[in-house]
Amino acid sequence: MNGVLPDRQIRAMIDGGAIAADHPFIPEQIQPASLDLRLGHKAYRLRASFLAGRDRRIADRLADFQMHQMDLSDGAVLERGCVYLVPLMERITLPKGVQAVANAKSSTGRLDLLTRLVTDDGTEFDRLPEGYDGPLYAEICPRSFSVLVRPGMRLNQLRLRQGQAVLDDSDLAALHADQPLTGDTPALIDQGLGFSVDLRAATGDLVGYRARPHSGVVDLDRIGAYDARDFWDELRTSDGRLILDPGAFYILVSRESVAIPADYAAEMAPYLAMVGEFRVHYAGFFDPGFGIGHQGRGARGVLEVRCHEAPFVLEHGQVVGRLIYERMAARPDRLYGQDIASNYQGQGLKLAKQFR
Repeated sequence: MNGVLPDRQIRAMIDGGAIAADHPFIPEQIQPASLDLRLGHKAYRLRASFLAGRDRRIADRLADFQMHQMDLSDGAVLERGCVYLVPLMERITLPKGVQAVANAKSSTGRLDLLTRLVTDDGTEFDRLPEGYDGPLYAEICPRSFSVLVRPGMRLNQLRLRQGQAVLDDSDLAALHADQPLTGDTPALIDQGLGFSVDLRAATGDLVGYRARPHSGVVDLDRIGAYDARDFWDELRTSDGRLILDPGAFYILVSRESVAIPADYAAEMAPYLAMVGEFRVHYAGFFDPGFGIGHQGRGARGVLEVRCHEAPFVLEHGQVVGRLIYERMAARPDRLYGQDIASNYQGQGLKLAKQFR
């Protein structure tokens, strides 16, 4: 059956050797609809980001772009504004009919840590065509904070799909009628499920956070270790309006509470570029079971926003992104937030798990 491969099919690919690794896999890597990828033991500081290009290998092109090599074994700092390439522990042989797409994990995106998958023969980021057989690399560019990383850390994830199973608007409307996809707000269905920004807090006037430009190093392994005030400025407004500064990074939240039923997965896509001078989202995968649990139905999506060339006024309720729903090839054995503990299930406005 066409669709996103669930956890047990990912496990079968590992058992069959289609997905291999330098170190034994750990259970936590296998998510309901994706596989977490792990950093290897070395990193290369690059002069610039690059793609291998057709019929070319990453290893053969490193000499053109490498500045120096770093050992991550005892931990190493990736500095803000620099570009790094890290060979991952995993490699993959995609069977016929199966493609893969990568994305940053939630905490990676909320740290403004631009992380993209690159491969041999690659002509675009975060995409693996069917039949790909080779190593995997993470290109990492810390945008707001320098970060301390170690081997085995999981910054991005891989979603595998067989065929095409994206829901068109009529299918999405039918699913919403059967299993509501939003909470108290109407579902805006237009090339996916629309996301708008919430700039009117239910209590108080805190609507988001802006990354401070000159902060300390964030050790990604330290959970709840950092005072948010040392890294973020609180954003408050009483009129439902926020002016975005060029080059600044923001954490905001969606007005909609959304749900991902057990037989579906979703990916957040940025809205059309002509709606404003900003980009929304670095971490885009929503697993089956998101927003469904003992908290009720629906959880809000955190928006990772970066403003581009000109200041831009963002207003409450403005549509900034959309969720693209896909069918699962089969229901996962475990669901997000129900069978798997998560820092972000039932979330509202929330920073990455390293902050308190």
